[in-house]
Amino acid sequence: MKTVLSIGFLFCCCLLFLLLDSSTSLPLCVDSRAPFTLNSTLKFCSYNGSTCCNSIQDQQIQKQFNLMNVSDTDCASLLKSILCAKCDPFSGELFTVQSTQRSVPVLCDSAIPANSSQSKASVRDFCSEVWNTCQTVSIINSPLSSSLQGQGGGLPANTNATKLNELWQSKADFCNAFGGASNNESVCFEGEPVALNKTDTPISPPHGLCLEKIGNGSYLNMVAHPDGTNRAFFSSQMGKVWLATIPEEGSGGQLELDESSPFVDLTDQVYFDTQFGMMGMTFHPNFANNGRFFASFNCDKDKWSGCNGVCSCNSNVNCDPSKLGTSNGAQPCQYQTVIAEYTANGTASQPSSAESAKPTEVRRIFTMGLPFTSQHGGQILFGPNDGYLYFMMGDGGGTGDPYNFSQNKKSLLGKVMRLDVDNIPSASQVSKLGLWGSYSIPKDNPFSEDKDLEPEIWALGLRNPWRCSFDSEKPSYFFCADVGQDLYEEVDLITKGGNYGWRINEGPYPFTVTDSPGGNTSIKSINAIAPIAGYNHSQINKNEGSASITGGYVYRSMTDPCMFGRYLYADLYAGAVWAATEDPENSGNFTTSRIPFSCAHNSPIPCDVVPSSSLPALGYIFSFGQDNKKDVYILASSGVYRVVPPSRCNYTCSQEKESTTTSPPSPSPSHASHWSNSYFLQLSSLLLLLTSFM
Repeated sequence: MKTVLSIGFLFCCCLLFLLLDSSTSLPLCVDSRAPFTLNSTLKFCSYNGSTCCNSIQDQQIQKQFNLMNVSDTDCASLLKSILCAKCDPFSGELFTVQSTQRSVPVLCDSAIPANSSQSKASVRDFCSEVWNTCQTVSIINSPLSSSLQGQGGGLPANTNATKLNELWQSKADFCNAFGGASNNESVCFEGEPVALNKTDTPISPPHGLCLEKIGNGSYLNMVAHPDGTNRAFFSSQMGKVWLATIPEEGSGGQLELDESSPFVDLTDQVYFDTQFGMMGMTFHPNFANNGRFFASFNCDKDKWSGCNGVCSCNSNVNCDPSKLGTSNGAQPCQYQTVIAEYTANGTASQPSSAESAKPTEVRRIFTMGLPFTSQHGGQILFGPNDGYLYFMMGDGGGTGDPYNFSQNKKSLLGKVMRLDVDNIPSASQVSKLGLWGSYSIPKDNPFSEDKDLEPEIWALGLRNPWRCSFDSEKPSYFFCADVGQDLYEEVDLITKGGNYGWRINEGPYPFTVTDSPGGNTSIKSINAIAPIAGYNHSQINKNEGSASITGGYVYRSMTDPCMFGRYLYADLYAGAVWAATEDPENSGNFTTSRIPFSCAHNSPIPCDVVPSSSLPALGYIFSFGQDNKKDVYILASSGVYRVVPPSRCNYTCSQEKESTTTSPPSPSPSHASHWSNSYFLQLSSLLLLLTSFM
């Protein structure tokens, strides 16, 4: 909105096998950062284009190689390639074993079965080649001895040993320690830069997306209940959260939700207007036991005493709030963004069975005053692997980010933040550390490598991230849709310390700055990461309205097997849906296709249709949702829609028959939803937010 990636080597006998970290399956560097593009070729390692090394690191590798003093030219060539693998765009995976970094990449070993995703039909047995070539060659300070010396077949430690056959009993033992294979989720090193196969035939997009309408309400957020049941939480922009029961697909049932009885009502704290409201909610991964949940919303300090944060426009970011102009008469930082913690404890015997929660804050996590009245982002979610809270924040508004907040490393605007809400510092510690609330900083946040960054920042250079998600099967794939301004709507893969270019770039295009009281950032000073998907505004027909991207999910349900593994996203105004498909797999390269959609003829609630068309009239696509079965939902102004088997819309999917023959029978229909007449007044108010997407 515009207001809005293992090879499993088993440890067996006494042989040391390796388990690659499945959380690093896209191109990532050893420090978990994204690769960058060089304008010239590295002098020693010879990598060009996408790489993880700059010229200084290239010189350091050359110095390390020279100190090894290898006299055999063939062995020296192999060792050079091994050292230079640190510059490979996949070095984060090549050098990571069980989440532990090491000095040698996983060397391709044909003795280990592989389901190869790499470029050659038969992957080079590089581990055997290294042994056969280098076993009798003296290598001073050999990286092939330091990390695993004396383990898994290694000979007893000998500080004077310099040859592989003095360190390892046999080639088999050597390759059990350093070898590995390639499969569809990982790569190994075969002496050359990693290259993945594209599919033999072009990937055809699905014939269409079939939807069923299960609810009439309009929501900004949907979160599956952490207890794993068929329940989910839905929230409105005004600040109400409902707990709903989701019917089985094909049962004919509707969403069970009592609009008159919210799970929690935060409307007294939330400032609701066309550009403001409750923008995010998330539940602690251990909510079923601890009852902790969090809401992200806007407040008005003139109307609520709890709205009392520090202005994001301040001297630390070279911004004078007294010089900010506003379009509606409001004072700078009159409106603020808040993350607050609440609890479901005390309303039921166990939090997992609670049907209501207390509207009183347990703890204020974050408060920050906003310089303008749009582009606040506001989504919050927990990382599936690390358990930290991610907070998506827009650039704060103003045409072209005039104060350059997104590129300012001291500003939290235009950023993805990563906070620890399980280790809460004392009030005095918060003040001493200069934090914006009650949280602590994960030690591996990017500030540990870039001292100029504020410690909360995980990624920067975003305009207004509206709906981000982690791939449930490849958690290192963190997708964010970032709303453009005049030309392009983009989807980014968010990585540690990644800079996504705004306002230097708008998607793939250079952005021309017209007003810059906050100064400029040069393109040469950053390594901007290009979007992996998106669309030009010219791709939206004039009769479909303006353009504003809404991020979604990687589809991981077998309800529609032809959609499996594709990232779904949409345009808010046009009601259009796209699917992004990665090819080669694990490469980080995506192709996109606009996907037609229809409404199932036996939808529990009949779908309205576009006049003079049989297409369902979704209205405005505010957000997406995902339940505990990984089924995907569209949250639109006209209701709640679920993706169902394509055959229900007469779409052809060759995989569907096989996947449905073993499906369990559907349960009996559930009760219809309860909707009050007052809800439609709320819906009308919700539609007012459209002006805030500009």
